Amino acid sequence: MRRAAVQAFRTARCTQGRKGLNVRGSPLWSPRYTLPFNDQSSFPVIQASLSFRNLTLALAGLFASGAWYAYRAPPPPETALSASNNSASSSQRVSTSFQAASPVSPNIYSTSSLAGPNSVTAEQAAESTRKALVVENDQFFTGDIIGDTPISKNPDDSGRTVLEMLTPEQATQRLRYNEESYLVGRGQGVVRFDVVQLASNYPIEDDHAEKIIGIPQEPAATQDGSSSSDWMFWGVFDGHSGWTTSAKLRQVLISFVARELNATYKSALTDPTLSLPTPASIDAAIKKGFLRLDHEIIYESLEKVEKANSKRVAAELLAPALSGSCALLSFYDSKSKLLRVACTGDSRAVLGRRGTSGKWIATPLSEDQTGGTPSEITRLRAEHPGEPYVTRNGRILGGLEPSRAFGDSVYKWSKETQAKIKKNFFGKTPSSLLMTPPYVTAEPIVTTTKVEPEKGDFVVLATDGLWECLTNEEVVGLVGQWLETHSLNTSGNVKDNSSSWLKSWFPPSDVALPVEKTGVTGEDGDGQKKTLRMNQWGVSGSDERFVVEDKNAATHLIRNALGGKDRDMVCALLTLPSPYSRRYRDDLTVEVIFFGESSTGGDVVVNSEASASIADVRAKL
Repeated sequence: MRRAAVQAFRTARCTQGRKGLNVRGSPLWSPRYTLPFNDQSSFPVIQASLSFRNLTLALAGLFASGAWYAYRAPPPPETALSASNNSASSSQRVSTSFQAASPVSPNIYSTSSLAGPNSVTAEQAAESTRKALVVENDQFFTGDIIGDTPISKNPDDSGRTVLEMLTPEQATQRLRYNEESYLVGRGQGVVRFDVVQLASNYPIEDDHAEKIIGIPQEPAATQDGSSSSDWMFWGVFDGHSGWTTSAKLRQVLISFVARELNATYKSALTDPTLSLPTPASIDAAIKKGFLRLDHEIIYESLEKVEKANSKRVAAELLAPALSGSCALLSFYDSKSKLLRVACTGDSRAVLGRRGTSGKWIATPLSEDQTGGTPSEITRLRAEHPGEPYVTRNGRILGGLEPSRAFGDSVYKWSKETQAKIKKNFFGKTPSSLLMTPPYVTAEPIVTTTKVEPEKGDFVVLATDGLWECLTNEEVVGLVGQWLETHSLNTSGNVKDNSSSWLKSWFPPSDVALPVEKTGVTGEDGDGQKKTLRMNQWGVSGSDERFVVEDKNAATHLIRNALGGKDRDMVCALLTLPSPYSRRYRDDLTVEVIFFGESSTGGDVVVNSEASASIADVRAKL
């Protein structure tokens, strides 16, 4: 039986339906640090009567000889038995289904035994089909296995390991598990925003935060609880070397920035010649909030640890300093209609705006800040003269890719400080190239854009995991495609009739995305990093690969970043377990903010049709 399965699979690999992913050459993933990834922890499983002890060992073998991943259709209800009441052996058929446990959990699998070999006929067995994913020599392929041969968890004679691959339904469940959508009925120029996260690291190192603050600008506005304007914040945080720094930003960065903005706006009220603070003073307030928080993370925590002289305290307070995170924070003032984007690192914001042709125009609102960005190289060499290796191979001192980030104390503390921390508590050995720190700063570059809510502008904020897969134009075109398919009414809900606020703008388009093609992408054109994953996966750049299946615009972007219409590709990329998945995709966090004229009810409510059914999802107000 087992030999039959192997032979069937070998036959399947030779079929024309196989999807070859050409990824020869350079290493398949580019971690934030060039140090090897040594996380040996295995992801937890829900253990039924079938033992999974050998599975963890089998996964370790992925790095040596590759693996098979396979799934088959769920069994008929009458053949399913309770896993708690039936023992399973290696010769029994096993059905495995994906089950997400928490927003940052890894793949958790539950198992259930099925009826014995005689519960299906030979004809049914011949008709049943399982999908397989073969990972070998840094390539992977998909194909079909015909028949009902049991799935083995022991290495076969080729040295590979057989595991189940997610079905398209399970892949969709995982894509949508963390999605959130909010309808903003405050009449302040924003109608809706969608958010989603997808982990590759365990736990996920990305994070995000959203907040809307009502600003009473007249005494009368405070008496009835209303406000004359809103401050709206959206942020995505791309962590590296751990999750603690990005979690810290989620908790307090918006508060730090809002505090500085509040002081700046109050100061402007004392000047009768000003109705609003000057643009330069607003930008300075945002930068001050960023730098004050990073100072607390890097230096104030160090002072507290030295006073406490406790490794337990050091472990808690120094964690955000020892790891790091990029930050992309947008600030929208509904009174001025100005959107400011503060970027520290290589996350990216892109504006979608309708052009005179009726198509969308993609405008980047930030520049990727890495050791390979020409403007950052110039700045660093001016700040550190006589240090030719301040950037090497596109990385700071040859190690860290982002040139601006929170945390990352190994690039900010002096050698003496790092030696002291390592001796008394714990820490890393500093780079031999470290001479005149700090080399990395949390100071953001701030851009300002006038938003036109009446034209239906939208903005996409995303960590670099999305931009490794899609260009600015593709992302804006995909949201435009999504808007054509899921037209929104003035409250941000999906609406199918002709009175939609978008119906008159966009007639149904052909396969091509509804976006103006500028032909300028990549580091040499607009300061943005080039997409890497399409070449790695061997995927064509044609717009025909895209699909619209999700009611959440952010989920729509991630689905198409991972393969779109190619369901085998989507299932394969979502099946790969951490940390092996990190070779092929990064953590993904995406936010899409839709501007427009909405009702003035004052509520921010969960959009249930585009949100996961999680009890603790709440509106961010």
